[in-house]
Amino acid sequence: MSDLLPLSVPHLRGREWAYVKECLDTEWVSTAGPFVSRFEDGIRAYTGAGHAVACVNGTAALHVALMIAGVGAGDEVLVPALTFIAPVNAARYLGAEPVFFDCDRYYGLDAGKLADFLARETVFRDGAARSRATGRRIAAVVPVHVFGNAVDLAPLIDLCRDRNIKVVEDATESLGTVYADGALAGRHAGTVGDLGCLSFNGNKIITTGGGGMILCPDAATADRARYLTTQAKDDHVRYVHHEVGFNFRLTNIQAALGVAQLEKLPEYLAVKKRNYEAYKAVLDAVPGLHVAETPPYARNNHWMYALQIDAPVYGKDREAVMAFLDAHGVQTRPVWHLNHLQKPYRTCRAYRVETALGLWERTLNIPCSVGLRPEDAARVVSLLKP
Repeated sequence: MSDLLPLSVPHLRGREWAYVKECLDTEWVSTAGPFVSRFEDGIRAYTGAGHAVACVNGTAALHVALMIAGVGAGDEVLVPALTFIAPVNAARYLGAEPVFFDCDRYYGLDAGKLADFLARETVFRDGAARSRATGRRIAAVVPVHVFGNAVDLAPLIDLCRDRNIKVVEDATESLGTVYADGALAGRHAGTVGDLGCLSFNGNKIITTGGGGMILCPDAATADRARYLTTQAKDDHVRYVHHEVGFNFRLTNIQAALGVAQLEKLPEYLAVKKRNYEAYKAVLDAVPGLHVAETPPYARNNHWMYALQIDAPVYGKDREAVMAFLDAHGVQTRPVWHLNHLQKPYRTCRAYRVETALGLWERTLNIPCSVGLRPEDAARVVSLLKP
């Protein structure tokens, strides 16, 4: 459909053509090119991370970050029930068992319930937190900053460190989100825990087509990440490998896109905020509709807009609204199917998952591209207003 209004597509309006042409002109198109270093340095400087290591996508970043954190077969990893499935799969790649947790009203991991779980359901023994129910070591927690909403990490960091539980932040949706209040004020999402992961998929605020980044606190951790993501090469000339590694590095062409996109990020964040506020100002006045708030303790990147539908009041449920908008050329998406209900994970433990069920049933993501024009937002609003 020529008049299709997509949910979230890239906005390529900077120096992308020039930088990609430079890659082609120099014939430096694969990994370890100069744009890879420029992109890593740019992300490091923007987020305030100690170091940044580019890789092929956000899932690969999570996989390697969990590996560096020491997650292994038989461990347990605490993950959200409501999120894209990538961090759950990444834990399973390493042979770990996910334990699923509820979300708070901002769609992020419920810090209170996780703290309650650690107090009631774990014991610290032999230098590790262990599940009272299974005896397994709890190796890591993966808080996901869903839709760019920063998880309330302040009360969790010390709890996890006291129990030797690594915190691997899934910041794949939250480039541009910064804590504003309290002990974490000024910290970018993804730089609070032991490691953080970003994504540059085509639907993110900035994109490299695919691509991810591992945010590391120190040089030794970054060196380890580079080693694992480049096939664990111990001799780069003779191709000697002392460990099993991965072909996870980002290409120079992709990084060239990322450098150009990063130059435009402040502008893109402003547009995202403007469109969020425009939606909220009108749709919150419609009985039965509500654009979800963002956490007050952080400056949000407004990556994805979450429309909450009270079906008895509005007169249509989420599925009916989605079908209606689709028939009028407006693409929307429901929240991901809850992970503890996914077929591969139905036998895994889920701890007090309650709020997520309600949000899953009534949330619909509406068009939010950086290139969304005021008239596009007005089109969505006009269809939703009775």
